[in-house]
Amino acid sequence: MTEENAKPTRSGFVALIGATNAGKSTLVNRLVGAKVTIVSHKVQTTRAIVRGIAIHDNAQIVFMDTPGIFKPRRRLDRAMVTTAWGGARDADVILFLIDSERGLKGDAETILEGLKEVRQPKILVLNKIDRVKPEDLLKLAAAANEAVPFERTFMVSALTGSGCDDLMDHLSATLPEGPWYYPEDQISDLPMRQLAAEITREKLFLRLHQELPYSSHVETEKWEERKDGSVRIEQVIYVERDSQKKIALGKNGEAIKAISMSARKELSEILEQPVHLFLFVKVRENWGDDPARFREMGLDFPTS
Repeated sequence: MTEENAKPTRSGFVALIGATNAGKSTLVNRLVGAKVTIVSHKVQTTRAIVRGIAIHDNAQIVFMDTPGIFKPRRRLDRAMVTTAWGGARDADVILFLIDSERGLKGDAETILEGLKEVRQPKILVLNKIDRVKPEDLLKLAAAANEAVPFERTFMVSALTGSGCDDLMDHLSATLPEGPWYYPEDQISDLPMRQLAAEITREKLFLRLHQELPYSSHVETEKWEERKDGSVRIEQVIYVERDSQKKIALGKNGEAIKAISMSARKELSEILEQPVHLFLFVKVRENWGDDPARFREMGLDFPTS
């Protein structure tokens, strides 16, 4: 029981699933009230499950930002889709997020079919509602609910926050009673070394999303707390070919300098201390078939 309101505490895991670029990461950051997962316009940015932790009323809500579900083509794709569905089945509640502009097309329709086999309570969340006419939103909600019986439907804008308070009110009132899983001031279960690598990967995507293929990965190799209160971070950007290395570096190193500067600025704000960030680009052919890289990303390595 909390001293403040004498209500029983509640806690639970809420998995967000949806097609790529439906806005899951943006919504998790909005609901948590801080950046816990990276966002970019490049598809399949989220690769493993990232947990963002929010306190609302007397409830601790652990949001699980899962990789976008799509038709897998490579080993990494299969691992990501398997992880997404696994996260959904481990959750107390599932939020199915739909990009209202795209509607029930392609991957969203496939996910809707898959949800029929999932036993957990399901909530429909229509995102980007500020871009769609109200009558079209109602039609979309009706079509989705006809296919799968959702417990509730919420219409939100992850970008502006519209409708998010109503969603949080519902979750905090309906999650199971029980103790909180994490300390009150913790907002993510992602180790800081991994979050730092994710932030650099975000800046890499934002800078080079047109030129650099999907086959890139960032690892934090060294983390040194210095006596002057600053931190020295060394990271490696892995690519699969020399031609990709040239793109990541850019002419006269301009691209890697810009990526480093942007990542260092954000890391300094998050850590609230000066950051010295050193980035290195290395070629590792077929890293997407290396079990060690999958473990680093928090994914199971598919054997087939």
